[in-house]
Amino acid sequence: MAAPGENLKINGERLWESLMEMAKIGPGIAGGNNRQTLTDADAEGRALFKKWCEDAGMTMGVDEMGTMFARREGTDPKALPVYVGSHLDTQPTGGKYDGVLGVLAGLEIIRTLNDLDIKTRHPIVVTNWTNEEGTRFAPAMLASGVFAGVLEQDWAYDRVDAEGKRFGDELQRIGWKGDEKVGARKMHAFFELHIEQGPILEAEGKDIGVVTHGQGLRWIECTVTGKGQHTGSTPMYMRRNAGRALARVTELVHEIALQYQPNAVGAIGHIDVYPNSRNIIPEKVVFTVDFRSHILETLNAMVEELNDTAPGLCADVGVKFSSEVVGFFDPPAFDETLVGRVRDAAERLGYSHMDIVSGAGHDACWVNRVYPTTMVMCPCKDGLSHNEAEEITPDWARAGADVLMHAVVETAEIVE
Repeated sequence: MAAPGENLKINGERLWESLMEMAKIGPGIAGGNNRQTLTDADAEGRALFKKWCEDAGMTMGVDEMGTMFARREGTDPKALPVYVGSHLDTQPTGGKYDGVLGVLAGLEIIRTLNDLDIKTRHPIVVTNWTNEEGTRFAPAMLASGVFAGVLEQDWAYDRVDAEGKRFGDELQRIGWKGDEKVGARKMHAFFELHIEQGPILEAEGKDIGVVTHGQGLRWIECTVTGKGQHTGSTPMYMRRNAGRALARVTELVHEIALQYQPNAVGAIGHIDVYPNSRNIIPEKVVFTVDFRSHILETLNAMVEELNDTAPGLCADVGVKFSSEVVGFFDPPAFDETLVGRVRDAAERLGYSHMDIVSGAGHDACWVNRVYPTTMVMCPCKDGLSHNEAEEITPDWARAGADVLMHAVVETAEIVE
Protein backbone atom coordinates (compact mmCIF):
# COMPACT_ATOMS: atom_id res chain seq x y z
CA MET A 1 0.00 0.00 0.00
CA ALA A 2 1.23 3.49 -0.82
CA ALA A 3 2.34 5.85 1.93
CA PRO A 4 0.70 9.29 2.10
CA GLY A 5 2.63 12.20 0.59
CA GLU A 6 4.66 14.34 2.96
CA ASN A 7 2.45 17.35 2.23
CA LEU A 8 -0.54 15.65 3.94
CA LYS A 9 -0.79 17.40 7.31
CA ILE A 10 -3.52 18.22 9.80
CA ASN A 11 -4.78 21.72 10.63
CA GLY A 12 -2.77 22.43 13.76
CA GLU A 13 -4.67 25.57 14.70
CA ARG A 14 -8.02 23.81 14.49
CA LEU A 15 -6.76 20.94 16.63
CA TRP A 16 -5.49 23.34 19.27
CA GLU A 17 -8.76 25.29 19.28
CA SER A 18 -10.66 22.03 19.82
CA LEU A 19 -8.41 21.11 22.75
CA MET A 20 -9.01 24.50 24.35
CA GLU A 21 -12.77 24.31 23.78
CA MET A 22 -13.00 20.85 25.38
CA ALA A 23 -10.90 22.11 28.33
CA LYS A 24 -13.69 24.57 29.19
CA ILE A 25 -15.82 21.59 30.26
CA GLY A 26 -15.05 20.38 33.78
CA PRO A 27 -12.45 23.02 34.60
CA GLY A 28 -10.08 22.39 37.49
CA ILE A 29 -9.06 24.93 40.09
CA ALA A 30 -5.54 25.57 38.76
CA GLY A 31 -5.83 25.68 34.98
CA GLY A 32 -6.43 22.01 34.26
CA ASN A 33 -9.51 19.79 34.29
CA ASN A 34 -11.69 17.79 36.65
CA ARG A 35 -13.80 15.83 34.21
CA GLN A 36 -13.97 12.50 35.99
CA THR A 37 -15.71 9.60 34.36
CA LEU A 38 -19.52 9.38 34.44
CA THR A 39 -19.94 12.81 36.01
CA ASP A 40 -22.14 15.54 34.57
CA ALA A 41 -18.99 17.15 33.14
CA ASP A 42 -18.10 13.89 31.40
CA ALA A 43 -21.59 13.79 29.87
CA GLU A 44 -21.17 17.35 28.64
CA GLY A 45 -17.78 16.60 27.10
CA ARG A 46 -19.22 13.53 25.39
CA ALA A 47 -22.07 15.58 23.93
CA LEU A 48 -19.66 18.13 22.47
CA PHE A 49 -17.50 15.38 20.97
CA LYS A 50 -20.61 13.76 19.44
CA LYS A 51 -21.68 17.07 17.90
CA TRP A 52 -18.25 17.64 16.39
CA CYS A 53 -18.22 14.12 14.95
CA GLU A 54 -21.66 14.45 13.44
CA ASP A 55 -20.70 17.84 11.99
CA ALA A 56 -17.81 16.01 10.31
CA GLY A 57 -20.25 13.55 8.72
CA MET A 58 -19.62 10.61 11.03
CA THR A 59 -22.15 8.29 12.62
CA MET A 60 -21.95 7.60 16.35
CA GLY A 61 -22.25 4.22 18.05
CA VAL A 62 -22.10 3.61 21.82
CA ASP A 63 -21.58 0.27 23.54
CA GLU A 64 -22.93 -0.98 26.87
CA MET A 65 -19.84 0.36 28.69
CA GLY A 66 -20.45 3.83 27.29
CA THR A 67 -17.51 3.78 24.87
CA MET A 68 -18.13 6.05 21.87
CA PHE A 69 -17.32 5.04 18.28
CA ALA A 70 -17.59 7.72 15.55
CA ARG A 71 -17.35 6.18 12.07
CA ARG A 72 -16.30 7.64 8.72
CA GLU A 73 -17.22 5.24 5.97
CA GLY A 74 -14.70 3.69 3.61
CA THR A 75 -15.20 2.72 0.00
CA ASP A 76 -15.09 -1.03 0.68
CA PRO A 77 -18.11 -2.17 2.72
CA LYS A 78 -16.32 -5.44 3.56
CA ALA A 79 -13.12 -3.82 4.86
CA LEU A 80 -12.62 -3.81 8.65
CA PRO A 81 -12.31 -0.33 10.17
CA VAL A 82 -9.10 1.31 11.36
CA TYR A 83 -9.70 2.64 14.88
CA VAL A 84 -8.00 5.64 16.44
CA GLY A 85 -8.62 7.32 19.77
CA SER A 86 -8.05 7.53 23.51
CA HIS A 87 -10.19 8.95 26.36
CA LEU A 88 -11.90 12.17 27.44
CA ASP A 89 -12.13 11.49 31.20
CA THR A 90 -9.54 13.09 33.48
CA GLN A 91 -8.02 12.83 36.91
CA PRO A 92 -9.63 15.03 39.62
CA THR A 93 -6.65 17.37 39.19
CA GLY A 94 -5.92 16.45 35.59
CA GLY A 95 -4.40 18.26 32.64
CA LYS A 96 -5.98 19.38 29.39
CA TYR A 97 -4.16 16.90 27.15
CA ASP A 98 -3.91 13.48 28.81
CA GLY A 99 -6.16 11.28 26.66
CA VAL A 100 -8.01 14.21 25.13
CA LEU A 101 -5.24 14.84 22.59
CA GLY A 102 -5.62 11.31 21.22
CA VAL A 103 -9.40 11.61 20.80
CA LEU A 104 -9.38 15.05 19.21
CA ALA A 105 -6.41 14.26 16.97
CA GLY A 106 -8.51 11.38 15.63
CA LEU A 107 -11.32 13.84 14.94
CA GLU A 108 -8.85 16.20 13.26
CA ILE A 109 -7.73 13.39 10.94
CA ILE A 110 -11.31 13.05 9.73
CA ARG A 111 -11.74 16.80 9.33
CA THR A 112 -8.54 16.99 7.28
CA LEU A 113 -9.54 14.09 5.04
CA ASN A 114 -12.90 15.82 4.49
CA ASP A 115 -11.19 19.11 3.64
CA LEU A 116 -9.03 17.40 1.03
CA ASP A 117 -11.79 15.06 -0.20
CA ILE A 118 -9.57 12.04 0.48
CA LYS A 119 -11.31 8.67 0.63
CA THR A 120 -9.98 5.49 2.23
CA ARG A 121 -10.83 1.88 1.50
CA HIS A 122 -11.21 1.01 5.18
CA PRO A 123 -13.60 2.97 7.39
CA ILE A 124 -11.95 5.04 10.13
CA VAL A 125 -13.51 5.06 13.61
CA VAL A 126 -12.62 7.66 16.25
CA THR A 127 -13.00 6.24 19.77
CA ASN A 128 -13.53 7.63 23.27
CA TRP A 129 -13.00 4.82 25.79
CA THR A 130 -14.92 5.05 29.08
CA ASN A 131 -13.09 5.28 32.42
CA GLU A 132 -9.49 5.06 31.26
CA GLU A 133 -8.23 6.91 34.32
CA GLY A 134 -9.75 4.67 36.97
CA THR A 135 -9.59 7.48 39.50
CA ARG A 136 -13.30 7.32 40.34
CA PHE A 137 -13.97 3.66 39.54
CA ALA A 138 -10.99 1.32 39.86
CA PRO A 139 -9.35 -0.21 37.96
CA ALA A 140 -8.06 1.99 35.17
CA MET A 141 -8.84 1.17 31.50
CA LEU A 142 -12.11 -0.39 32.62
CA ALA A 143 -14.11 -0.25 29.37
CA SER A 144 -11.23 -1.31 27.14
CA GLY A 145 -10.56 -4.16 29.56
CA VAL A 146 -14.12 -5.41 29.10
CA PHE A 147 -13.81 -4.90 25.33
CA ALA A 148 -10.68 -7.06 25.26
CA GLY A 149 -12.33 -9.77 27.35
CA VAL A 150 -9.96 -9.30 30.29
CA LEU A 151 -12.63 -7.96 32.67
CA GLU A 152 -16.23 -9.09 33.13
CA GLN A 153 -18.93 -6.55 32.28
CA ASP A 154 -21.10 -7.30 35.31
CA TRP A 155 -18.07 -6.98 37.55
CA ALA A 156 -17.29 -3.61 35.93
CA TYR A 157 -20.86 -2.41 36.49
CA ASP A 158 -20.51 -3.23 40.19
CA ARG A 159 -17.41 -1.05 40.74
CA VAL A 160 -18.20 1.69 43.26
CA ASP A 161 -16.73 5.14 43.84
CA ALA A 162 -15.80 6.71 47.19
CA GLU A 163 -19.47 7.57 47.80
CA GLY A 164 -20.64 4.02 47.09
CA LYS A 165 -22.17 4.85 43.70
CA ARG A 166 -22.09 1.99 41.15
CA PHE A 167 -20.47 2.37 37.76
CA GLY A 168 -23.49 0.84 36.03
CA ASP A 169 -25.93 3.17 37.77
CA GLU A 170 -23.89 6.27 37.01
CA LEU A 171 -23.48 5.26 33.37
CA GLN A 172 -27.26 4.99 33.12
CA ARG A 173 -27.78 8.26 35.01
CA ILE A 174 -25.71 10.41 32.64
CA GLY A 175 -27.43 8.86 29.62
CA TRP A 176 -24.45 7.24 27.93
CA LYS A 177 -25.18 3.55 28.30
CA GLY A 178 -25.35 2.31 24.72
CA ASP A 179 -26.96 -0.80 23.32
CA GLU A 180 -24.00 -2.30 21.44
CA LYS A 181 -22.55 -5.47 22.88
CA VAL A 182 -19.07 -4.74 24.24
CA GLY A 183 -16.34 -6.31 22.13
CA ALA A 184 -18.62 -7.09 19.18
CA ARG A 185 -16.76 -4.64 16.95
CA LYS A 186 -13.93 -6.00 14.83
CA MET A 187 -10.81 -3.94 14.16
CA HIS A 188 -8.31 -3.90 11.32
CA ALA A 189 -5.96 -1.92 13.60
CA PHE A 190 -5.99 0.49 16.54
CA PHE A 191 -3.81 3.60 16.98
CA GLU A 192 -3.54 5.81 20.08
CA LEU A 193 -1.77 9.16 20.31
CA HIS A 194 -0.88 10.26 23.84
CA ILE A 195 1.37 12.69 25.63
CA GLU A 196 4.39 10.87 27.02
CA GLN A 197 3.60 11.60 30.69
CA GLY A 198 7.33 11.37 31.31
CA PRO A 199 10.45 13.50 30.68
CA ILE A 200 12.38 11.42 28.15
CA LEU A 201 11.27 12.93 24.81
CA GLU A 202 11.72 16.52 25.96
CA ALA A 203 15.10 15.74 27.54
CA GLU A 204 16.29 14.05 24.33
CA GLY A 205 14.92 16.84 22.13
CA LYS A 206 12.65 14.49 20.16
CA ASP A 207 9.33 15.40 18.56
CA ILE A 208 7.90 11.89 18.42
CA GLY A 209 8.02 8.76 20.55
CA VAL A 210 7.61 5.56 18.54
CA VAL A 211 6.09 3.28 21.16
CA THR A 212 7.35 -0.28 20.83
CA HIS A 213 6.11 -1.68 24.16
CA GLY A 214 3.90 -0.78 27.07
CA GLN A 215 4.83 -1.34 30.67
CA GLY A 216 3.14 -4.09 32.57
CA LEU A 217 1.64 -3.14 35.90
CA ARG A 218 0.86 -4.69 39.25
CA TRP A 219 -1.08 -2.81 41.92
CA ILE A 220 -0.69 -4.65 45.23
CA GLU A 221 -2.98 -3.51 48.02
CA CYS A 222 -1.17 -4.12 51.30
CA THR A 223 -2.49 -4.07 54.84
CA VAL A 224 -0.30 -3.82 57.93
CA THR A 225 -2.10 -4.38 61.23
CA GLY A 226 -0.73 -3.35 64.60
CA LYS A 227 -2.38 -1.97 67.72
CA GLY A 228 -3.91 1.45 68.31
CA GLN A 229 -2.55 2.91 71.55
CA HIS A 230 -2.17 6.29 73.21
CA THR A 231 0.95 8.03 71.87
CA GLY A 232 1.70 9.69 75.20
CA SER A 233 1.36 6.81 77.59
CA THR A 234 2.63 3.77 75.66
CA PRO A 235 6.34 3.01 76.16
CA MET A 236 8.35 2.86 72.92
CA TYR A 237 9.37 -0.77 73.38
CA MET A 238 5.72 -1.86 73.79
CA ARG A 239 4.39 -0.28 70.60
CA ARG A 240 2.99 -2.14 67.60
CA ASN A 241 3.09 0.79 65.22
CA ALA A 242 1.57 0.10 61.77
CA GLY A 243 2.94 3.44 60.58
CA ARG A 244 6.48 2.30 61.31
CA ALA A 245 5.87 -0.82 59.21
CA LEU A 246 4.63 1.39 56.36
CA ALA A 247 7.93 3.27 56.46
CA ARG A 248 9.87 0.01 56.24
CA VAL A 249 7.84 -1.27 53.30
CA THR A 250 8.10 2.09 51.53
CA GLU A 251 11.88 1.82 51.57
CA LEU A 252 11.67 -1.84 50.53
CA VAL A 253 9.59 -0.96 47.45
CA HIS A 254 12.16 1.66 46.44
CA GLU A 255 15.03 -0.80 46.89
CA ILE A 256 13.29 -3.51 44.88
CA ALA A 257 12.72 -1.17 41.93
CA LEU A 258 16.36 -0.02 42.06
CA GLN A 259 17.54 -3.63 41.78
CA TYR A 260 15.95 -3.95 38.33
CA GLN A 261 17.12 -0.71 36.71
CA PRO A 262 16.74 0.59 34.06
CA ASN A 263 13.64 -1.44 33.29
CA ALA A 264 11.49 -1.04 36.39
CA VAL A 265 9.79 1.50 38.65
CA GLY A 266 7.92 1.21 41.92
CA ALA A 267 6.33 3.39 44.58
CA ILE A 268 3.58 3.55 47.17
CA GLY A 269 0.89 6.05 46.22
CA HIS A 270 -2.47 5.61 47.93
CA ILE A 271 -2.29 5.37 51.74
CA ASP A 272 -5.07 5.14 54.34
CA VAL A 273 -4.08 5.32 58.02
CA TYR A 274 -6.43 4.20 60.82
CA PRO A 275 -7.67 5.73 63.03
CA ASN A 276 -5.73 8.73 61.64
CA SER A 277 -5.71 10.65 64.90
CA ARG A 278 -2.91 12.91 66.16
CA ASN A 279 -2.55 11.14 69.49
CA ILE A 280 -3.15 7.50 68.57
CA ILE A 281 -0.43 5.17 67.31
CA PRO A 282 -1.65 3.85 63.91
CA GLU A 283 -3.36 0.49 64.38
CA LYS A 284 -3.73 -0.23 60.65
CA VAL A 285 -2.41 1.13 57.37
CA VAL A 286 -3.77 0.16 53.95
CA PHE A 287 -1.64 1.20 50.99
CA THR A 288 -1.08 0.36 47.34
CA VAL A 289 2.26 -0.58 45.80
CA ASP A 290 2.58 0.25 42.09
CA PHE A 291 5.22 -1.84 40.28
CA ARG A 292 5.80 -1.44 36.52
CA SER A 293 8.12 -2.93 33.91
CA HIS A 294 7.93 -3.82 30.23
CA ILE A 295 9.66 -7.12 31.06
CA LEU A 296 7.22 -9.68 32.47
CA GLU A 297 9.88 -11.66 34.36
CA THR A 298 11.01 -8.48 36.10
CA LEU A 299 7.48 -7.52 37.04
CA ASN A 300 6.74 -10.91 38.57
CA ALA A 301 10.08 -10.97 40.40
CA MET A 302 9.38 -7.60 42.04
CA VAL A 303 6.00 -8.76 43.32
CA GLU A 304 7.50 -11.99 44.60
CA GLU A 305 10.27 -10.16 46.46
CA LEU A 306 7.76 -7.80 48.08
CA ASN A 307 5.66 -10.70 49.35
CA ASP A 308 8.72 -12.63 50.50
CA THR A 309 10.39 -9.78 52.39
CA ALA A 310 7.66 -7.46 53.69
CA PRO A 311 6.09 -9.91 56.18
CA GLY A 312 9.39 -10.28 58.02
CA LEU A 313 10.06 -6.53 58.10
CA CYS A 314 6.63 -6.01 59.61
CA ALA A 315 6.94 -8.88 62.08
CA ASP A 316 10.17 -7.32 63.37
CA VAL A 317 8.15 -4.33 64.61
CA GLY A 318 5.23 -6.38 65.92
CA VAL A 319 2.70 -5.96 63.12
CA LYS A 320 1.16 -8.29 60.52
CA PHE A 321 1.39 -7.91 56.72
CA SER A 322 -1.06 -9.11 54.06
CA SER A 323 -1.41 -8.27 50.37
CA GLU A 324 -3.70 -8.70 47.37
CA VAL A 325 -3.16 -7.84 43.69
CA VAL A 326 -5.98 -5.40 42.82
CA GLY A 327 -4.82 -4.15 39.42
CA PHE A 328 -2.75 -5.77 36.71
CA PHE A 329 -1.84 -6.10 33.09
CA ASP A 330 1.06 -7.85 31.45
CA PRO A 331 3.49 -5.78 29.34
CA PRO A 332 2.34 -5.57 25.72
CA ALA A 333 4.62 -5.59 22.68
CA PHE A 334 2.92 -3.52 20.00
CA ASP A 335 2.40 -4.71 16.43
CA GLU A 336 5.69 -4.48 14.54
CA THR A 337 4.09 -3.51 11.23
CA LEU A 338 2.14 -0.64 12.79
CA VAL A 339 5.16 0.46 14.81
CA GLY A 340 7.11 0.56 11.56
CA ARG A 341 4.48 2.77 9.94
CA VAL A 342 4.67 5.24 12.81
CA ARG A 343 8.47 5.32 12.57
CA ASP A 344 8.37 5.73 8.78
CA ALA A 345 5.79 8.51 9.07
CA ALA A 346 7.96 10.48 11.48
CA GLU A 347 10.93 10.04 9.17
CA ARG A 348 8.94 11.00 6.07
CA LEU A 349 7.59 14.15 7.71
CA GLY A 350 10.99 15.21 9.02
CA TYR A 351 10.18 14.95 12.71
CA SER A 352 12.90 13.83 15.11
CA HIS A 353 11.95 10.59 16.81
CA MET A 354 13.07 7.74 19.05
CA ASP A 355 11.77 4.37 20.14
CA ILE A 356 10.20 4.49 23.60
CA VAL A 357 8.39 2.29 26.12
CA SER A 358 5.15 3.67 27.53
CA GLY A 359 5.59 4.21 31.24
CA ALA A 360 1.84 4.45 31.86
CA GLY A 361 -1.07 2.16 31.14
CA HIS A 362 -3.33 3.02 28.22
CA ASP A 363 -6.40 1.58 26.51
CA ALA A 364 -4.09 0.48 23.69
CA CYS A 365 -2.48 -1.96 26.12
CA TRP A 366 -5.75 -3.92 26.46
CA VAL A 367 -6.81 -3.59 22.80
CA ASN A 368 -3.39 -4.96 21.83
CA ARG A 369 -4.48 -8.30 23.26
CA VAL A 370 -7.12 -8.79 20.57
CA TYR A 371 -6.16 -6.61 17.57
CA PRO A 372 -3.01 -5.12 15.99
CA THR A 373 -2.24 -1.98 17.97
CA THR A 374 0.36 0.71 18.46
CA MET A 375 0.87 4.14 19.99
CA VAL A 376 2.40 7.51 19.10
CA MET A 377 3.72 9.86 21.77
CA CYS A 378 4.57 13.55 21.90
CA PRO A 379 6.55 15.30 24.66
CA CYS A 380 5.04 17.08 27.64
CA LYS A 381 6.82 19.82 29.56
CA ASP A 382 9.00 18.52 32.39
CA GLY A 383 7.32 15.13 32.00
CA LEU A 384 4.44 16.40 34.14
CA SER A 385 1.04 14.70 33.91
CA HIS A 386 -1.91 13.85 36.18
CA ASN A 387 -1.43 17.42 37.30
CA GLU A 388 -3.27 20.62 36.37
CA ALA A 389 0.06 22.14 35.34
CA GLU A 390 0.43 19.52 32.57
CA GLU A 391 1.47 21.31 29.37
CA ILE A 392 2.37 20.64 25.75
CA THR A 393 3.06 23.02 22.87
CA PRO A 394 0.90 23.44 19.77
CA ASP A 395 3.88 22.27 17.72
CA TRP A 396 4.15 19.04 19.71
CA ALA A 397 0.42 18.42 19.31
CA ARG A 398 0.60 19.05 15.57
CA ALA A 399 3.61 16.80 15.06
CA GLY A 400 1.99 13.95 16.96
CA ALA A 401 -1.25 14.31 15.02
CA ASP A 402 0.61 14.51 11.69
CA VAL A 403 2.45 11.25 12.36
CA LEU A 404 -0.75 9.65 13.65
CA MET A 405 -2.63 10.66 10.51
CA HIS A 406 0.02 9.26 8.18
CA ALA A 407 0.11 5.92 9.98
CA VAL A 408 -3.70 5.70 10.17
CA VAL A 409 -4.29 6.72 6.55
CA GLU A 410 -1.60 4.36 5.25
CA THR A 411 -3.31 1.53 7.14
CA ALA A 412 -6.78 2.60 5.96
CA GLU A 413 -5.46 2.81 2.35
CA ILE A 414 -6.10 5.96 0.31
CA VAL A 415 -8.34 5.45 -2.71
CA GLU A 416 -6.99 7.31 -5.74
